[in-house]
Amino acid sequence: MARTGRRSFSRAHVTDTPWESVWLRWPDFRLPADRDTARTVLAEAWERAAGERVEVACGGGRGRTGTALAVLAVLDGVPAGEAVAYVRRHYDRHAVETPWQRRYVRRFTA
Repeated sequence: MARTGRRSFSRAHVTDTPWESVWLRWPDFRLPADRDTARTVLAEAWERAAGERVEVACGGGRGRTGTALAVLAVLDGVPAGEAVAYVRRHYDRHAVETPWQRRYVRRFTA
């Protein structure tokens, strides 16, 4: 069953996807502008992934996407100190590009 709808946490992005989408304001090479919103959105993505397809993406697919995937790994039980290595092993060896993205993941608690 396809869902349609949009929720946006950044009015700068408009999407014409036929599925529900959520955009976070998350500048390239940086951290989410609103960390509480990011936690809420990523937790919802993790919960929904148990029963439906969830897509996480950014422009290059490494820094922000890798950081989001590492947070999802933490939510799924991977220790925060091991999540970046886990994502690099299973997704992309260059994922989670910056020192502050790595620190964000290390400090993230499930």
